[in-house]
Amino acid sequence: MASAGEVASSDSHVGKKKKPSAARYWQESREEGKNENQSQDEGEKSGQPLQQKEKSAQRAKKRKQGRDQTGGKKVMSGKSDPFPGEAPIPEERLKKFQRKEKSKLPPRQRYKLREVVAHSEVVSEMAQKQAAQYDLLLPEDVGFLEGDDDEDTCTISQEDISDAVDITSGAKYFNLHLSQFGPYRLDYSKTGRHLLLGGRRGHIACLDWQSKQLMCEINVMESVNDVKWLHSETMYAVAQKKWLYIYDSNGIELHCIRKFNDVLRMQFLPYHFLLATASATGFLQYLDVSVGKEVTAICTKAGRLDVMCQNPHNAIIHLGHSNGTVTLWSPNQKEALVKMLCHQGGVRSVAVDKTGMYMVTSGMDKKLKVYDIRAFKPLQSYFLPAGASSLSLSQKGLLSAATGDIVQVYKDVLSSPVTKPYMAHRVRGTVWGLNFCPFEDVLGVGHGEGFTSMLVPGCGEPNFDGLDSNPYRSAKQRQEWEVKALLEKIQPDLISLDPSQLGHVDHASYEQKHQDRVQALGYDPLAKEDFKPKYKKKGRSSSGNVERRKKQVAHVDQRDLIRKSVEDKMKMETERKNREKKKEKALSGQKSALDRFKK
Repeated sequence: MASAGEVASSDSHVGKKKKPSAARYWQESREEGKNENQSQDEGEKSGQPLQQKEKSAQRAKKRKQGRDQTGGKKVMSGKSDPFPGEAPIPEERLKKFQRKEKSKLPPRQRYKLREVVAHSEVVSEMAQKQAAQYDLLLPEDVGFLEGDDDEDTCTISQEDISDAVDITSGAKYFNLHLSQFGPYRLDYSKTGRHLLLGGRRGHIACLDWQSKQLMCEINVMESVNDVKWLHSETMYAVAQKKWLYIYDSNGIELHCIRKFNDVLRMQFLPYHFLLATASATGFLQYLDVSVGKEVTAICTKAGRLDVMCQNPHNAIIHLGHSNGTVTLWSPNQKEALVKMLCHQGGVRSVAVDKTGMYMVTSGMDKKLKVYDIRAFKPLQSYFLPAGASSLSLSQKGLLSAATGDIVQVYKDVLSSPVTKPYMAHRVRGTVWGLNFCPFEDVLGVGHGEGFTSMLVPGCGEPNFDGLDSNPYRSAKQRQEWEVKALLEKIQPDLISLDPSQLGHVDHASYEQKHQDRVQALGYDPLAKEDFKPKYKKKGRSSSGNVERRKKQVAHVDQRDLIRKSVEDKMKMETERKNREKKKEKALSGQKSALDRFKK
């Protein structure tokens, strides 16, 4: 009878044969080589004909050619990639996302700066390529309103548009009847999700206009001149009769800033966290919202300031005045950067597009003009029978102009002359405020009888940047974005007409500053000081030792003098040669009396 140990050893898995596993791609070449050798041996033994040997040789040759095409690497599918490398990017798409021209690298002596500049260029090119590649993921495109044959789009009413579109888009056309506290000023948040309304008689309301959810509604019991959202939808500023007030989204008063009195218009610079205000006393003031301090106060000396807008490209403030001029301001200077005479009468409204290249103005002379800010020259001029009291430009370049109780929208007004409006709509009261909603085909109109939300197809940007302005962000995402935006806040000193000049060094101004410093101090602080021997004890600073030490260093000064004298001689020699060449040219050009006898 067998013992338990013998039974266990007989049932052990050691002696069993394993199932043949599937061949891996790195083992195929070895197995193919073995199969070829085996077939050759068998063919020799069995006396296969020569035709089979030739076929096997041809197969081996084809395999070798395939390996050479793939660079000696075995591909898992057994076939080479017909499109090797990264997908090519069209040059037009690359130019669309080009940030700047390539900068020249500094000399090799400044190797650290050279490495930094080269690394920044590599990072910029990589970001440009990535943006061009990810542009394929933004398939949304704008769609404009198109009429039937011989039908003007301006004759199509808002009711017809809302009935033709889907339910979600149709709900964006609505009217708020608020006749008791009007007329109304309005402002949309940066994400386009929230709406802020301010009535002339003290009524203030902020709401999520897409879901029609009211966030807060208060009455400040005094007149309201303007309202403006700050960096997020949790805070907003209200220009009341006397002072400037800051409220939160629940209607709680956070601050009363008495330095800002008689404010008429406001603009918020989101990347600088600056609130710019224009007052009835002629002062342009900047408030840093992140710190709560006044940055600067500029006396424009131009009277009442009730026309104001900002350039989104460079954060320059544009002010319209009663003498027909438009001035451009920066918090760095007490004087206007540019003064433009735009109208023969007073300026009623100003608007600047998001690229910062075009400005549209309307005046008391009933004219509407389009200017190229880069050259400060007018491009187009239109005559409106009643003039335009309010202007607004959308993200896609559509212009809205309000004349009395009629709102007209113009298409392609910046690039070509326009003969008729794209859309038109009549509201119940006189228009007091216009504003396009970001990332939506919606135009908000504040008037004497309340507020109207119009549908304007093709006016909004269809693709938004989720890291900058995300309409669907949560409270946690908003908090993280706020912290990041504060860390990346741009200082007010960097606001200028041309932002691309920030990375350049003004050598002429540097030399002028150095000369002014030399004149103020009476000596050159950057000049090389003369050698002064150090005082030593124990008789080592005697007059003889001091002179001996001076002689040891004297050759350095002599070299500098010799170098300067040689450079001066070289300059004089080149100037003398240039003068001689000029004389020779002048003499060769003149004709003498003896030239007539030359053949």
